[in-house]
Amino acid sequence: MSPPPPPLGRGRKRAAQALDAALDDAGLHAARAALAQGRWQAARSLLVQTGDDWDRRGHRVTVLALEPYAQAWARDWLLAEPDSTDAALLLALAQVQRALCGKEKPERAREACRAAADRVPADPTPWLGLLMLERGTGNGDDTARLFDQVRGRYPDHHHAHHLMVAHLAERHPGAGPDPLHEVYDFANWAAEQAPADSPLAILPVVAHAERYRVLAAAGHASPDPVASGHWSGRRARQVMKAAFDWWLEWEHEGHPRRLVDLNFLAHAKFCEGRGAEAAALFHRIGEHATPAPWSYPDRDPHSAFRAARAAALGTA
Repeated sequence: MSPPPPPLGRGRKRAAQALDAALDDAGLHAARAALAQGRWQAARSLLVQTGDDWDRRGHRVTVLALEPYAQAWARDWLLAEPDSTDAALLLALAQVQRALCGKEKPERAREACRAAADRVPADPTPWLGLLMLERGTGNGDDTARLFDQVRGRYPDHHHAHHLMVAHLAERHPGAGPDPLHEVYDFANWAAEQAPADSPLAILPVVAHAERYRVLAAAGHASPDPVASGHWSGRRARQVMKAAFDWWLEWEHEGHPRRLVDLNFLAHAKFCEGRGAEAAALFHRIGEHATPAPWSYPDRDPHSAFRAARAAALGTA
């Protein structure tokens, strides 16, 4: 039996403080709101319009899957349209999200993702779901294979590259601030392999932040990212400058996850002490903060973002 729609006005104050995974995707906001009320037709139309824009498809499905009743509504949709590959995909990703929260057995989510993958072999999104599941509930042994499955279908998959960087950054936590750590090699390789206009150019910055998260958690870096000195070394400054210069020339402002990259870059510039450059990025980001990297290593991301933005904009 499908759940009732949630009461209107629920948790408004808490929601105002939340970081919205939908970012600035207006169509996604509308479809998610409809889905929360049990109207899956808007999600259906949105995913049909998305087509094989794989980065956008992955972003939209994973955000829709975060809706608490997404699994129930996806099942209703699948009952109405048994041949719908989009319904099967949403159901699979909703089960992944439930498994990540401990509300579903991981193996059931894996089975749902494999079933969705069988329906549309060319779609990397079910494999993205499996990669997310491995990151959250597995031991990491299958991460590289699952990443290869995503990349084999879409070599520049943004979300999958971020997950792989986070995974690699966690290797050898006791090694300390090693500038030759494998995560840097991977990020540089991926950025070089990507097209000139790909946001994967920012991946070395992401790698630097993810490695900081691991080092701080292991006690090898200060829990205060600004005081840690992690962004003040020569190599770090070179990476930040190259990424910022690339952003200044980037003309593809329609990428669905570009705000994720801008948050990483703004965080890096702020920690580096480059207030003017950080301010330019904060202006572009607006209110669209993301949990990573503002939560690193163990901070409230909303508060950390607002404090950094106020300081960079000179309003602190």
